[in-house]
Amino acid sequence: MKPLATIGYEHATQPDVIARLKTAKVEVVVDVRAVAASRRAGFSKTVLAASLAEAGIDYVHLRELGTPKPGRDAVRHGRIGEMEQIYAAHLKEPAAQLQLAQAVDIAKDRKAALLCYEADPAHCHRTIVAHEIRSATGCRIENL
Repeated sequence: MKPLATIGYEHATQPDVIARLKTAKVEVVVDVRAVAASRRAGFSKTVLAASLAEAGIDYVHLRELGTPKPGRDAVRHGRIGEMEQIYAAHLKEPAAQLQLAQAVDIAKDRKAALLCYEADPAHCHRTIVAHEIRSATGCRIENL
């Protein structure tokens, strides 16, 4: 089983993120942002997908694995526990469960990296997603 990576781009440039993904031999980026738009240059969905493709890395956006707005607001105000509760409830929704199953299938077949904004994985819902995937597959998690 290939390890599952996670990466946040909060303090990084797009070339830096792509270099870290390539070094880690990531084959597919699974974007787990509810809103795949960014004020940070190079991280909006279309531009990011094109740049990853040029680097030989596939891109999949699983919007339903993103944090709902109240959870994002909680993180912005440092209320990580509140975000985790909001996200746990969200993850039980059928659409989120369907996309979680897609993420599990992707991670079973290829080296994947969950991508979100937060630099610190301890403050990001992608860690919750990564733990769910690890529970389903037994993979090791590496934070890039």
